[in-house]
Amino acid sequence: MSQDHDHAHGHDAPLPEVVLRVKALEALLIEKGLVDPAALDAIVDTYETRIGPRNGARVVARAWTDPAYKARLLADGSKAIAELGYSGVQGEDMVVVENTPGVHNMVVCTLCSCYPWPTLGLPPVWYKSAPYRSRAVIDPRGVLKEFGVEVPADTEVRVWDSNAELRYFVLPERPPGSEGLDEEALMDLVTRDSMIGTGLPKAAGAQP
Repeated sequence: MSQDHDHAHGHDAPLPEVVLRVKALEALLIEKGLVDPAALDAIVDTYETRIGPRNGARVVARAWTDPAYKARLLADGSKAIAELGYSGVQGEDMVVVENTPGVHNMVVCTLCSCYPWPTLGLPPVWYKSAPYRSRAVIDPRGVLKEFGVEVPADTEVRVWDSNAELRYFVLPERPPGSEGLDEEALMDLVTRDSMIGTGLPKAAGAQP
């Protein structure tokens, strides 16, 4: 599956064989009435926005509550993430970058859509789009604003370009007022987009 994320594939290049096989199987199942397209979309959405990112949310919540784990995570992301049982294809070489009051990080893959599947699940559609891949580098503040994230003028924005060798993961800032929450409750505050850097965690007290 590494070929799915090989930067040799341009935006208009032929799709990798595994992707073609999946699309052909999907089309056949729909044609034969064995799969409802709406149900399939719902399943994809579940793994893209809920089940998948829960792995990453646990990593973040652990780092928020365990300073020693946070230090290991920032020093060697792959190894620290593997401590929690999350590793595998597309997640072997991970670099974790921390958001602070002075620095906001966001992740892009400019030439394809390299993405840390073991921790974030399926990549969102917009992450794979050409406009995001180009504008995230050219105008990161503008892109963040469109996502509803207003970065203060005195906060540096750093854009990290994931590739076939390294995938980046954002450790967002812990929300104010969340000091009394345990790890499970903190996980509910972590959003997928906050781990890409295009969003922020939910406010403490917000509904999951």
